[in-house]
Amino acid sequence: MLNNFRDSLKPHLEKIGTVFASTGLSPNFWTAVGLVFAFASAAVYGLNMHISYAAIIGGILLLVSGFFDIVDGQVARITKKVSKKGGFLDSVFDKVAEVAIFLGILVGNFAEPHMVLLAITLSLLVSYSRSRAESLGVKLQGIGIGERAERLLVIAIIGMIPGLMPYAILVVVIIAGITFVQRIVVTAKNISD
Repeated sequence: MLNNFRDSLKPHLEKIGTVFASTGLSPNFWTAVGLVFAFASAAVYGLNMHISYAAIIGGILLLVSGFFDIVDGQVARITKKVSKKGGFLDSVFDKVAEVAIFLGILVGNFAEPHMVLLAITLSLLVSYSRSRAESLGVKLQGIGIGERAERLLVIAIIGMIPGLMPYAILVVVIIAGITFVQRIVVTAKNISD
């Protein structure tokens, strides 16, 4: 869903990309920085020293990780270093980061374990359905109300409010489930046998 707003944000994203590209650091470096912040967020959630502060700090670190997820792609475009290897690393690191975040939430006891398990399962199925559909020639970027960015924003923003992480996980379960079904329907309609 947020992918549909990228065109309107393009000038701002290009400015961000230009600033970070001027450092001379590669897009893969910024991908790794995003992963480090995701791991830091997961660790804060997992340690859960003081439940309200952990949720706030974990959420902020998760937002910073998301920012660098935007930076890496913009730097690749600005420097004309878009590559299959970079795209692959970005995609894999995104999934590793997402699993780490859910694991931190689970270990930190922020929500019921079965709900966290359902959230991560549906999140991975959303990603898998896109990957599989695109291998069959069906493009699914922007299809669904709960792509990765939306899911992580829900966790970061709603989860920052003390006591609301279980509701954030519930929202993720709902939007990921809907997105998974949407992607199955769109793919089934667009596959020509």
